[in-house]
Amino acid sequence: MTPLRQRMLEDMRNFSAGTQRSYIHYVEDFANYYKTSPARLGLDEIRNYELHLLEERKLSAQSINVFMSAIRFLYTETLDMPWSREHFPRLKVPQTLPVVLSASEVMEFFRCIGILKHRAVLMLCYGSGLRISEAVSLKISDIDSKRMLVAVRRGKGDKDRYTVLSGRLLTLLREYWKIQRPQHWLFPAIKAGRHIQQGTIQQVCREACQMAGFVKKVTPHTLRHGFATHLLESGTDLRAIQVMLGHSRIDTTARYTAVSPQTVGRTVSPLDQMQVPVQLKPRRPAKTQAQAD
Repeated sequence: MTPLRQRMLEDMRNFSAGTQRSYIHYVEDFANYYKTSPARLGLDEIRNYELHLLEERKLSAQSINVFMSAIRFLYTETLDMPWSREHFPRLKVPQTLPVVLSASEVMEFFRCIGILKHRAVLMLCYGSGLRISEAVSLKISDIDSKRMLVAVRRGKGDKDRYTVLSGRLLTLLREYWKIQRPQHWLFPAIKAGRHIQQGTIQQVCREACQMAGFVKKVTPHTLRHGFATHLLESGTDLRAIQVMLGHSRIDTTARYTAVSPQTVGRTVSPLDQMQVPVQLKPRRPAKTQAQAD
């Protein structure tokens, strides 16, 4: 490990493990592209590499923005360069609607998952609105069956929160616990001392989607979208959904209103609030003074 990488990891000690891996990955790619330490590179190289990612590697705007966040942290925090956010321009990310499964599709999806542990992880994504990183890293003590809550420790943004625990999910988790008897992690990996990996669950998701015959691309995050959308359709307050999802901004949660056709369909048009007859008699034009004479 190079001294610069070690310093950057120390500076990121309060970041989630996923963010740390992502930032290190992008910085390593940047250094390998120029075959030198990033400490010897500057803003021109950063701009040229951004163009390389966009035009040659065809990365999405979202991926390029993650690179810019990683490289900005490296230069402004670890290397302490006097550069502002304006030196690291971000691309505009197209606002696309997330894929959402219907209730019947969710049931069919879970029917295609044969291993109880895998089904429980994915049911937490749908039943409690967890991110996949949050679901796989749950501990036994995070399940509060008395208050019917799931405690999310150090979620995105290093924040703790509570979300709802489904009664059906609790029944499944108890059945799973009787069989597996986990000791620390709720979903331990085969290798002792570790929890199950995200990649394992993502692969299970792809296989279940294929078995169900879905044309839609289904990921664990799709189930989280379904949690929010279906709650919204059932009349749950948007602020409550925001808290359970762990969104810092209400406008992030509000995008689910654009996904839910039922919510849109229940909206009363302002035209319906007006006393306008269905059939209107055509109004005759007013006579001019000459016509009146």
